[in-house]
Amino acid sequence: MPSAPGFFIRFAAQIYDTFLLAAILILANALLYLFTTDELIRDHQLFHRIYLVSISFLFYGWFWTHGGQTLGLRAWKIKVLTLNQKPISWKQALLRFSTAIISFSFFGLGFAWVLMNRHKYSWHDYLSKTAVFYTDQNNT
Repeated sequence: MPSAPGFFIRFAAQIYDTFLLAAILILANALLYLFTTDELIRDHQLFHRIYLVSISFLFYGWFWTHGGQTLGLRAWKIKVLTLNQKPISWKQALLRFSTAIISFSFFGLGFAWVLMNRHKYSWHDYLSKTAVFYTDQNNT
């Protein structure tokens, strides 16, 4: 089995993607405010949260299912694939995204699991049957 990228490379890619996602969420909020008011958004906070989480999922899901790389993953020459290194499906992307939220919710323990696991899998890698691999196996 090829060596998987460790915690710090994965973390760096996530930081990069966080900046991109923040810009997209700012734009998504701006579009929402074109069609509604601040008061209406405050009255429907659950809808607003679901809207932002949906936008976030579409960001990650689209990149993961179309080449396996967000821009942050591409910068570090890593990609998300199935365990047998095939492109992931939208179902797997949804499962990976949902379980990544759970991984983060436990004080990041699900992400930090990469440090303790011999295959360098996180909780959401295990649960979605996906993993992060180097795009160029010479990086192993």
